[in-house]
Amino acid sequence: MKKLAAKIALITGGSSGIGRATAVAFAEQGATVIIAGRRVEEGSETVRLVKQAGGDGLFVKTDVTKVTDINVLVNKTVETYGRLDYAFNNAGVEGTIAPITEQTEEDFEQVFGSNVKGVWLCMKYEIEQMLKQGGGAIVNMASVAGFVGSPNMSIYSASKHAVLGLTKAAALEVAKSGIRVNAVSPGGVETDMQERITGGDEGAKAQTAAMHPIGRIARPEEIAAAVVWLCSDAASFVTGQSLNVDGGATV
Repeated sequence: MKKLAAKIALITGGSSGIGRATAVAFAEQGATVIIAGRRVEEGSETVRLVKQAGGDGLFVKTDVTKVTDINVLVNKTVETYGRLDYAFNNAGVEGTIAPITEQTEEDFEQVFGSNVKGVWLCMKYEIEQMLKQGGGAIVNMASVAGFVGSPNMSIYSASKHAVLGLTKAAALEVAKSGIRVNAVSPGGVETDMQERITGGDEGAKAQTAAMHPIGRIARPEEIAAAVVWLCSDAASFVTGQSLNVDGGATV
């Protein structure tokens, strides 16, 4: 029997990369998956992959920086499936890669809007629903950049430090309500974002890989496995934590 049969999972930023891999991983364990994102074609492709993996689900076009979109997303989930068991708040952007003196107010607003406000808004409505039904599990997308500084990515690094703070505070608020809140903090991962950060340069890619003692960057499926575990009953006594899936980079 599949471990997550009859469970309902919501994933933001589910159109590609880690979000898509996590949607498929949930489906393989029997969960129904709601994919949220801004790109309809890519989101619909994730739904196809979810169904191919033996699950079910739907795509809801969503901008995580807009309260009306998040309200609609959670309401649509509950209206369609009756509840919300798991949420992976994965949507985010890296912003402009440049020294702090060259970054702009617009860069700050874009990154913090998606990476911090988006996570906060999602948790606000997800927790509201989980309190009504008596439990649930949330995983927020953080990063090793939430533990260390990242040159030329000061705003991104600050945003991921903020995600860890949000995660800890929310976890404490709802710990006695049957709701667990954790974060996953990847190192480098084979995604479109990683390609943009390295500029596709093979030398930069090799340098990034060398920063991980394990000798390579991660596959999206490896991060997905951690997210599914954090949501599952196997992690029933884990809350307020960050699971660093980083090939040893932070040690």
